[in-house]
Amino acid sequence: MKAVFYHKPDSSYDDYTGERYHFPHIYLSRVEPIIGDWIVYYGPLLKQKGRYYTGIAKVRSIRADPNHENHYYADLIDYIDFDRAVEYKENGGFEKRLVLEDGTISNGMKVQAVRKLEEAEFAAIVAAGLSQEDEWPDRIDETDSEKVGDLETPSGFSDNPQAGFSNEPFERVIVESLTRRKWRDRKFQQNIRIAYDRTCAFTSLRLINGLGCPEVEAAHIRPVKNGGNDSIRNGIALSGTVHWMFDRGLLSLADDFTIMESRHLNHDVSHLLNANKKAKVPMDTRFQPHPHYLNWHRENVFKH
Repeated sequence: MKAVFYHKPDSSYDDYTGERYHFPHIYLSRVEPIIGDWIVYYGPLLKQKGRYYTGIAKVRSIRADPNHENHYYADLIDYIDFDRAVEYKENGGFEKRLVLEDGTISNGMKVQAVRKLEEAEFAAIVAAGLSQEDEWPDRIDETDSEKVGDLETPSGFSDNPQAGFSNEPFERVIVESLTRRKWRDRKFQQNIRIAYDRTCAFTSLRLINGLGCPEVEAAHIRPVKNGGNDSIRNGIALSGTVHWMFDRGLLSLADDFTIMESRHLNHDVSHLLNANKKAKVPMDTRFQPHPHYLNWHRENVFKH
């Protein structure tokens, strides 16, 4: 069973998008059946009207909140941002119990923070959210083992059915694609390059090769192998050399985006970095590195 999790940026709940979802006991019976399956994030965006689907994650487990009675955490894995925020009423609505046939909104469903989601509805939402093709794809030759059954995994999901239309092979391709590391790496890189306008955050270099592909790379702040996810806020655009130094703890980033240099650097790299020693990050706070991930990098990777 799949579901929708309501979340808003200024929530009073102890949430970390893509890592944990904090909820009261009233929703426990709805969250328990989702363990091992996918959820879609849904809610308002800062300074925008409406409600949007913004990303997906998988529920790994549930645990009681030790500090608040009758509250729980859903621990999440495999989070990834959508290419775009998808308005919930788009194309007549995706959730048929929420947006009724006559276009009205069910007030009873609207106030539910956790809602059941049909397989076809989930597939349609994901198709809408992850349909953007990569404008600057790197050439990667896929092997037979990287195909889903007899169908090759698409780079996007643009040929999607409408919500409520059952297309089992299509839904299977979507679900299996979401867990493939190479597909997720390409999608993460695409999202980071767009958010940072193909520009290295530490050097402001914007190099484009002869084929029109940007040289900048997408770096995870907290690597996936260490519990990180594919959230844009867990990423940063870096040129190859700077990426190497960042991953090895020779460079890091303060919460105010000041670039930190390790004393273990055996060569002065100041001439490579932005003159003001500040990283150039997206203006939109939704895409800026999250302090939660930056703190993890400073505590676990950076060589002070």
